[in-house]
Formats: sequence, C-alpha cells, structure tokens
Amino acid sequence: MPTKTLKVALLQETDRGSSEANLDAIEAGLREAAAAGARLVLLQELHNGPYFCQHEHVGEFDRAESIPGPSTERIGRLAEELGLVVVASLFERRAAGLYHNTAVVFDRSRAIAGKYRKMHVPDDPAFYEKFYFTPGDLGFEPVSTSVGRLGVLVCWDQWYPEGARLMALAGADLLLYPTAIGWDPGDAQDEKDRQRDAWITVQRGHAVANGLPLLACNRTGFEPAPDGARGIQFWGSSFVAGPQGEFLARAKTDGRELLFADVDLGRSEDVRRIWPFLRDRRIDAYADLTRRYRD
Repeated sequence: MPTKTLKVALLQETDRGSSEANLDAIEAGLREAAAAGARLVLLQELHNGPYFCQHEHVGEFDRAESIPGPSTERIGRLAEELGLVVVASLFERRAAGLYHNTAVVFDRSRAIAGKYRKMHVPDDPAFYEKFYFTPGDLGFEPVSTSVGRLGVLVCWDQWYPEGARLMALAGADLLLYPTAIGWDPGDAQDEKDRQRDAWITVQRGHAVANGLPLLACNRTGFEPAPDGARGIQFWGSSFVAGPQGEFLARAKTDGRELLFADVDLGRSEDVRRIWPFLRDRRIDAYADLTRRYRD
C-alpha cells in the first residue's frame, strides 16, 4: 500500500494551577506542534484543571462548562488558525445535574467536528468519577476529519477491548485515548511497575487486535488530594503505537513533554492482510458478550 504519513503530537502536561494557565500552556503546545509540522494533536484528559475526582464534593461541579463554551471557542480558534486537528477533553455541563467527561474534536476549524462522551466511568479509591460523570450516550462512533476517522475514547475506556473493537468496526483509522492515570504514592515500586506496564500492554493489545495505530496521552506530575489523602503521582508515559503494537514514540514518566510521531496510515491495510482478525471473528458465537457474567 502507498505510504500515507501523518505527523501527530501528544501534549503531556501538568496542572498549572488554573484553567487559564492550563489553556495558555495548551496554546503554546499547539503552536509548537504546528510549527513542527504536526497535523493532529491529542491533549490529556480533563486538561483544564486538576484531577478533581480524588474526592467527592459538590463544589467541583462548578468546574464544568457547556459545549460549545469558552474552552471550545478558544481551542477551536487555535485549531482554525494553526490548521490542526485537535482532540480536547472537558468536563461538560449538559444540563443542571447532568454532566459528562467529554472529548471534543476540531478539524482545522473553530466548529466542533464531533465529540465522544466517556462510556466506562470508574469508581475506585482516588478515582471517584461516578459521582461526577453520567456515562456516555453517544456510543462508539468515530469522528470524521481531514486526517481520517478518529476513534476517540477516554481513559478508563482503555481497559475494555469492546470499545476499541467497536470503533474499529465502525471504520476508525486511529484509536486515541486522552488519559489521567497514576500511582498511589504509598504503593511499592514493584506494584507501580506492574500497573504502568499493564496500562501500556492492554492498549498495545488494542492496536494489535484491531490493526490500528493508537495514541495515548496521559497527564504527569503529583497532584495532592483535596481531602488530605495521599494524592496521585500521574505517570506520564504517553505513547504512540503502530498497528502491530510497535512503539513509534514514548514520553518520559515524569515531566511535561510534547511527543511527536510519524504514523503510516497505510500500514493498517498491510497488517490486516497478514493478520485478518476481522475476517476470522466468530460473530455467530459471541452472543454471551452482552451478558454481565455467565453464572
């Protein structure tokens, strides 16, 4: 197949202390990415502020904003000015008492090309997202852009092969995961290593199983918990993988980084010809996947 190279950038950032400061950092990153020739930029999950889901407090809902809203206006204006496809991640206020964790896609325009509402919502120690986010209702639908059909999912979705598969079956050309994941500082180092390795491995598996490139952009840095608990050390490690799970680029564990990679979109066709997983799926035998568990 002919080579169709797409230069992508992932903006791995820390919380700068305010929404305005974070958006200023995003603007600087987008400008740098565009100057370097990137055409697609992926931002981290909930990039406008701290990861507030470490506790449950009704005051945190004040962080949410409408879509369209102030952040989409600013990021969309930059996407148009710089000629970029941008995948952003926001705390959406849909209505009073109805909020989502939402990824928004811009296609070289201030107009919103599409959005995805996080489907899998965790409720774990220090990740109390069910208190804040209503599970998504837009399904697993890729967003069509000038660089291809983007299968955008969000963080906890990355542990579920079903989401990646459904995006692939709907015609996604790439899988993208804005993410906020990290360590409990009290865990032993071997446990930390296992968690990070599992996070990387499962996503590389999605790339392999679907024959698609995959981009995962995580936040980095330590964020204290508002309730005095131990906080989270976000482990960075953003990466880009090819359709056989091969690393195309990897970011450091700790520290801000603008990560670049050249993705050959033509390789998906080549890989799917030698590994025809979609051909050999036994769709006649998968009915039990719709059951919670086989008792």
